[in-house]
Amino acid sequence: MTNDAQEFAKLRWDCRRGMRELDELLLSYLQNHYATSSDEQKRAFRRLLDLQDPELLRYLLGKLVSEDEFLADVIARIRSLPKT
Repeated sequence: MTNDAQEFAKLRWDCRRGMRELDELLLSYLQNHYATSSDEQKRAFRRLLDLQDPELLRYLLGKLVSEDEFLADVIARIRSLPKT
């Protein structure tokens, strides 16, 4: 397995949060946007996945706003994804 494939597999695992809606949003971003994201956006997405579920959920529901411009950008991109 290449380093890129290992990283993607780890990120895919980290996207699994146990809350279906959260899982779907994070996995959708990973599968459809992560590869074409800038390095800063990729780092921000990885930082987002390091957050605890309650804080992550508040960001994705728009109840909490990040002062970090790259994190805020990734959150906005995730929030704008079509709902399934």
